Amino acid sequence: MDALWDTWLAGLQQARWDLALRIMVAALLGGIIGLEREWTGHPAGLRTNILVAVGSCLFTSLSIEGFPLHGAAQDTARVAAQIVSGIGFLGGGALIQTRNQVRGLTTAATIWLVAAVGMAVGTGLFFLAIFSTLLTVGVLVVLRPVARRLTVRAHRRRQPLDSEE
Repeated sequence: MDALWDTWLAGLQQARWDLALRIMVAALLGGIIGLEREWTGHPAGLRTNILVAVGSCLFTSLSIEGFPLHGAAQDTARVAAQIVSGIGFLGGGALIQTRNQVRGLTTAATIWLVAAVGMAVGTGLFFLAIFSTLLTVGVLVVLRPVARRLTVRAHRRRQPLDSEE
């Protein structure tokens, strides 16, 4: 039993704690964006955004660390490209089409962006990930009232006048 414990402790000492930190940072940043989405009652909220950021970070870290470049035959960027297209599929599930409008575009775009934040953290570009997170939350919070006013205004313009009915 002591040998098993010693082996486990030795494994912990050799662990790449910097990669674990990246996963935690991705979870934090995805959570910040997810909190805003949850607070405003959107379908892809806290847990979804955390999972997308962590998954993207993990896939990116795995592609870099697990498959290092050796010759021209290997390309770690292929995993990044697959994350982008895979997240596009996930975001497509957030879209709802009704008679004359599509809903969920901002949610889909947020999922897509959170994946990019996770990828940025996975490659070690922490400043870019943090800046993008803060900018995204700013856009979602600050521009919400502006977008609502513009939507109401556009809706009024589309309404037929009483004399035309």
